[in-house]
Amino acid sequence: MMMIRSSLVATGRSVRNTFRLILRTWSGRIALPIVVLHIIVTFFGPWLAPHSPTAMPESIEDYQNQAPSLQFWLGTDQYGRDVLSRVMCGAGSLIMTAGAGALLGIVLGTVVGMSSAYKGGRVDEVVMRVMDGLMSFPTLLLALLVLFTLGSNRFNIAATIGFVSMPAVARVVRSTTLSLKTMEFVQSARLRGESTSYIIFREILPNILPVLGVEASVRFSYAILSVASLGFLGLGIQPPSPDWGLMISQSRRFLVIAPWVAIAPMAAVASLVIGINLLADGIRQASRMAKKEEHE
Repeated sequence: MMMIRSSLVATGRSVRNTFRLILRTWSGRIALPIVVLHIIVTFFGPWLAPHSPTAMPESIEDYQNQAPSLQFWLGTDQYGRDVLSRVMCGAGSLIMTAGAGALLGIVLGTVVGMSSAYKGGRVDEVVMRVMDGLMSFPTLLLALLVLFTLGSNRFNIAATIGFVSMPAVARVVRSTTLSLKTMEFVQSARLRGESTSYIIFREILPNILPVLGVEASVRFSYAILSVASLGFLGLGIQPPSPDWGLMISQSRRFLVIAPWVAIAPMAAVASLVIGINLLADGIRQASRMAKKEEHE
């Protein structure tokens, strides 16, 4: 219990230091407001939305595909529904599903990568060949196969994204763990007779957190695009519930007469992915700055 508590304390200090350094980078300062805005919309969008995202007016023809105005800031769709409200309320389903899938992939990949690298030998060889085999499948095609077999719902989508993300995370974590396991502080822990769990969670894991931060950002952006793509193909949240991918798919027929219906969810997806990628760049810069501070 004491080992776990001390590991959590060290991890918390590393995270706080990394966050402080991220704010010192230009990409981090740009990314954080974008990401924070999306987080606020994710949790509070249904309460902040000016109109109901699903309610249709009695006379659809009077409100159908209206251009942006003071009443409807981003216009209305083909059913007279407020596009801004649908974008705000649709953020939660996409971001939460993508976040759960990315988190699952990070956890599974970290466990597999660290265990395989630390064990080494034939076990490492077999595990990595399995990961290479999984990476050879096209991600979206594998997701479609799983969802068509098991059914499309949020749990299955998140689980599928986590499963297909695991091999890439495992290879990155394995590479970092291999470079760390030969260092003096790990060898000293072995000579002291520390247990394997102590070495992994107390010595190695805190030192790969910056790498995990970058990888989590990359996996999250891929997960967002994957969930949006599945929604576009009709395997995400089903109508009339708002979903960014589904909104883009349904607005294809009206791109000429009402482009704002598609532009709004596309801009939401693009801004979130750009913000996450900038945040990943900020984490990489923060990691280099932290190493420089240690040497000084």
